[in-house]
Amino acid sequence: MSQAEKEKQKLVARIRRIRGQVDAIERSLSSGDDCADVLMLLANIRGGINSLMAEVLEDHIRHHMSPETRSDKGGVLSVDLAEDLIDLVRAYLK
Repeated sequence: MSQAEKEKQKLVARIRRIRGQVDAIERSLSSGDDCADVLMLLANIRGGINSLMAEVLEDHIRHHMSPETRSDKGGVLSVDLAEDLIDLVRAYLK
């Protein structure tokens, strides 16, 4: 199995976990659970979405913007700048 396929499967698994969390919120609201519990579930989903977004952005930067991966070797970003951008995105989305 290729590395790209493994990464894709990890992202799909992450989406399935998020879907399960959304279902848990629906059950919680339907059963009249405490607002604090619902808020905690919402915070968990926000964290999962942010993590998913960071992963997809990192993949895009590494595979489409870096000179190491571009066929024309022109690259939009230097390798160091790409790593700095990835770190910034991850910090912002935490």
